Amino acid sequence: MRLLHTMLRVGDMDRSIAFYTEVLGMTLLRRKDYPEGKFTLAFVGYGDEAHNSVLELTHNWGVDTYDLGDGYGHIALEVEDVYKACEDIRSRGGKITREPGPMKHGTSILAFIEDPDGYKVELLSPSRRD
Repeated sequence: MRLLHTMLRVGDMDRSIAFYTEVLGMTLLRRKDYPEGKFTLAFVGYGDEAHNSVLELTHNWGVDTYDLGDGYGHIALEVEDVYKACEDIRSRGGKITREPGPMKHGTSILAFIEDPDGYKVELLSPSRRD
């Protein structure tokens, strides 16, 4: 078994694709409209689906916001340098919600950003993960 993808419901597909590709550097792998079901799916990631886990973005037509609930946590991405990644993300219009620095009660260097729908994305350095 292997993890294939994680699905997020998004309010504006084009805005979300722009965030994940232009701000976070992922590639749009595929996108398809399902007119009979009134939804669109797009898959984004850092590599092909045959060898990598990816994100499935789902837009239900006519729905532009979702209640994220209190069960959702975050997506985590490993980056070479959390401080530099935050600079780059900020320069591309991304929203930093927790500035880079050591984890509270730990040693991992991390930061949090937010996508256009309010989903949290954690950035972690590869050297340490508490």
